[in-house]
Amino acid sequence: MAARDLDFLVAYADDRASFGPAHARWLADFPVHFEPACILISRQGEPVMLVGPESDQYALVAGRIPDVRVLRELTHPDEDYPYARIQSLAEAMADIGGASAARRVGLGGRGLIGADLMAAFKAALPAAEWVDVENALCDLRAQKSPAELAVIRYAYKIAEVGVNAGVDAVGAGITEREVAAEIEASMRRAGAEGTGIDTIVASGPNSRPILARSTFRRIQPNDLVLLTVAPRYQGYHAAIGRVALVGNPGPEVRRALATAIRAQRAASEALRPGREGRQVEAVGRGIVDDAGLGQYFLYSGLHSVGVIEFEPPIFGPSSPATLRENMVISIDIPMFNTPWGGLRIEDGYAITATGAEPLNRTPYEIQK
Repeated sequence: MAARDLDFLVAYADDRASFGPAHARWLADFPVHFEPACILISRQGEPVMLVGPESDQYALVAGRIPDVRVLRELTHPDEDYPYARIQSLAEAMADIGGASAARRVGLGGRGLIGADLMAAFKAALPAAEWVDVENALCDLRAQKSPAELAVIRYAYKIAEVGVNAGVDAVGAGITEREVAAEIEASMRRAGAEGTGIDTIVASGPNSRPILARSTFRRIQPNDLVLLTVAPRYQGYHAAIGRVALVGNPGPEVRRALATAIRAQRAASEALRPGREGRQVEAVGRGIVDDAGLGQYFLYSGLHSVGVIEFEPPIFGPSSPATLRENMVISIDIPMFNTPWGGLRIEDGYAITATGAEPLNRTPYEIQK
């Protein structure tokens, strides 16, 4: 805040699975649920959390900010809470030291915050200049502490448990949803609190798009089955992507899989601090290009992992961002929208002083 001459910081969070909880979880260890939350931080004084009327006691139990207030703008207009002390945003801001005099206010979560709440903030602080600090907050999170790394390492152990359960369940005649149920139940037993994205079990033609949700489709003989698991543990994520081959799905699939595995290994060997991430991504992309499959590499192949399953910095061909020690990086080699379906080979790595530490050792070749 001092570096950006901010008098005040507003960090918005909600329970949208992929991105929503990030600021509240990182700043206050608060796992947002059902109602949004706003964390207010001034250059001086203690932070304040603003929540809806069903979240105040939950925030006191689960979070780390003792000053929790119920905000009228976060109540439902048709619901009554006769015993709650509810403040308007204008009242809350007037009651927080230094807020009403703020000249420059940083805003995290700008892309998530609703128009009505944003208008209420601007009305409560009419003289303030609002500064989008989303990328700056994400950059602060990019290098992990030893405690964060320990939590993420365990998240990857949970992810491996999930992949193994999925592989065990895959077979002709089994539905995608049955496989997903085994994956998610095993990860819950291992300690997962949820997932960063929906567990993907996509078989045959369902594997063709980048995104998929499990269906009641029954896996067929000679199917490709795409598995992508992303458990959340203590607010932090892991992500592993694999392909299980049921019978013989054909030479095109096997060649593409072998190419993706080769690209994953080569890119991981190129990881080191001080290097632009896009140079590493180019190693994997180049191998896929050389195999004549480059038109199916549809998105950036490197991204950070943390309180968001795929959080900035994201290292695609247009990104100049540099790898730094103690970042956690996912290498994701994709091939989608192909005539035969799609696949993803994804693994996690912690950037060390000299290279990278693999966070999972999941087998690449899975034959059922």
